[in-house]
Amino acid sequence: MSEPTRSSTRGAWRWVPTLYFAEGLPYAIVILVSVIMYKRLDVSNTEIALYTSWLYLPWVIKPIWSPIVDTVSTKRFWILTTQILIGAGLAGVALTIPTSDFFRYSLAFMWLLAFSSATHDISADGFYMLGLNDHDQAWFVGIRSTFYRLAMISGQGLLVMLAGYLESRFDSVQTGWSITLMVAAGIYILVYLYHTRALPRPDSDDPRTVESFGHLLRETRDAFTSFFRKTHVVVALAFFLLYRLGEAQLVKMAPLFLLDAREAGGLALSTGQVGKVYGIVGVAALTAGGILGGLMAAKKGLKYWLGWMVVAINLPNVVYVFLSYVTPESILVVNAAVAVEQFGYGFGFTAYMLYMIYFADGPCKTSHFAICTGFMALGMMLPGMISGWIQESIGYQLFFVWVLVATIPGFIVAYLIPVDPEFGKGEEAVALSTSEP
Repeated sequence: MSEPTRSSTRGAWRWVPTLYFAEGLPYAIVILVSVIMYKRLDVSNTEIALYTSWLYLPWVIKPIWSPIVDTVSTKRFWILTTQILIGAGLAGVALTIPTSDFFRYSLAFMWLLAFSSATHDISADGFYMLGLNDHDQAWFVGIRSTFYRLAMISGQGLLVMLAGYLESRFDSVQTGWSITLMVAAGIYILVYLYHTRALPRPDSDDPRTVESFGHLLRETRDAFTSFFRKTHVVVALAFFLLYRLGEAQLVKMAPLFLLDAREAGGLALSTGQVGKVYGIVGVAALTAGGILGGLMAAKKGLKYWLGWMVVAINLPNVVYVFLSYVTPESILVVNAAVAVEQFGYGFGFTAYMLYMIYFADGPCKTSHFAICTGFMALGMMLPGMISGWIQESIGYQLFFVWVLVATIPGFIVAYLIPVDPEFGKGEEAVALSTSEP
């Protein structure tokens, strides 16, 4: 292991924070902000849930093309190229919002954003390992996660609040969101220009030598084959797909519920209020829950806390049943309810992250962990696709009751997975607790 130097650590401060801010912002816009935007543009809940859930697909299948990023050109090249594409995609969404067929055209640019963002994730994480020595990689894990969370706050919170302000300022939802997305595009282009100078050029960041493209395909095939030959793979896949079954549906409908009119069963919050609730209060509670989950797991291991974590990620969903039946007018009550749900989610998600690390361990752990994250995204995509149809069929009150019923498989698969009692103890759990979901 190479010893860290003061100059190498100081140099990392120039690019690690901005790189992970650049990683988090497009993800927040594609997966979270798009739901709020389309609701304000009068798209139906069924269409919002179906089409925005499809946007998870690049994260589902990114293990398939990650070997290309690993072998063709440099990680630095991929980072800068995808940042240009993300900036162009954001500008494309902004320009299509005022058009008559905005939903179709903006979704096309959202797909560009999604594929570019997923590729950026691959290259950024690879570059992180190449650009830092072992000590600095461990030291900066909290920094990178902090700036990823700041990107989530900026996207889900500040950008949504800006859109709300501009909606009122121009008395036009379309104008407000078009300007907001153009601002996001401008920010991203500035980040790209900064990274053209700030990103280092490590000697190890060079194209990997492979015998042939066929050899590369065989390596990828072998990684997938060995993954599906692992012991307890069926139970593990059930865990990856079902542990968040309730949450996957809730995350699509909850912001729509807050925005919908009271006569439609919602709480009639403004765009700016939703930005504050989810982007600031929600992200803060989520981060606090994740940190606590890591600290607890580090003391007694994943197996000890697994039961408590599956309770934490699922039972706080009952706050939405309360909100849908009581429909409080107090914004403080709404903030408190969302904070409880997000804190529980942060605490419970630690188990998911740790189990992915546990199951992926072995000779191909990097590839296997990437496959695990693909199934994680699939577990969010499939339930999310039908959540809008379910909600519009039975209403918000019964939908949130259904979400509680949908948490039952999560309890079952958490009970079935085998875990070493010693796994998760130590600093690794604390570092994973701040990792991005």
